[in-house]
Amino acid sequence: MLKIEKLETYYGNIQALKGIDIEVLDGEIVTLIGANGAGKTTTLMSISGVVPPRSGKITLNGVNITGKAPDEIVPMGIIQVPEGRRIFPDLTVAENLDMGAFLRNDDAEIKRDIEYVFELFPILSQRRNQRGGTLSGGEQQMLAISRALMAKPRILLLDEPSLGLAPIIVQQIFDIIKKINVEQKTTVFLVEQNANLALKIANKGYVMETGRITMADTCENLLKNDEVQKAYLGM
Repeated sequence: MLKIEKLETYYGNIQALKGIDIEVLDGEIVTLIGANGAGKTTTLMSISGVVPPRSGKITLNGVNITGKAPDEIVPMGIIQVPEGRRIFPDLTVAENLDMGAFLRNDDAEIKRDIEYVFELFPILSQRRNQRGGTLSGGEQQMLAISRALMAKPRILLLDEPSLGLAPIIVQQIFDIIKKINVEQKTTVFLVEQNANLALKIANKGYVMETGRITMADTCENLLKNDEVQKAYLGM
């Protein structure tokens, strides 16, 4: 579904991505793990068109999307939930969800999808008329994921969904990510520092260090890998 080949991205003269290759198959959950500053967020920003790569290639179902602007990429079905959630704080929960469906005109389906996200996150149904900025961190993360789902993503890009959340909320978020993948058949590309949880729900994983992919394998194998255990699993 999504293929990244020899991708190089720069911030000015600083090279953030150094010829990375990543492949995400239809229906998979794929995770990218690594330390702060490794280049994980830049990878997502390059896919989304926010930070255009300088060289290399990104294809979605065989279509070259390298260098396309974000407003061209979103209608193709690539939807990103950014680090820090970035909800609209002055809009209500319901209005945030409406913004997620901005490009759609299938009103009956939109209504069904709103009910679906309220089933996933019942607290959002209770808060539907509450301004997004007044929600807790966990509730804002739920809203950010729900807003993305309202855009009917073919592939959902998640950037550090566990960041700053209590462990019980993190587990709930990860359970929902798995549920979305199974029930909605939504392909997920997950960037996450919580390597243990990410590797447990994903099909395959990539390890990134200083802008390079240093390891790629099934998550089952990565969880058993001595280097991964020492560097990312605290073992």
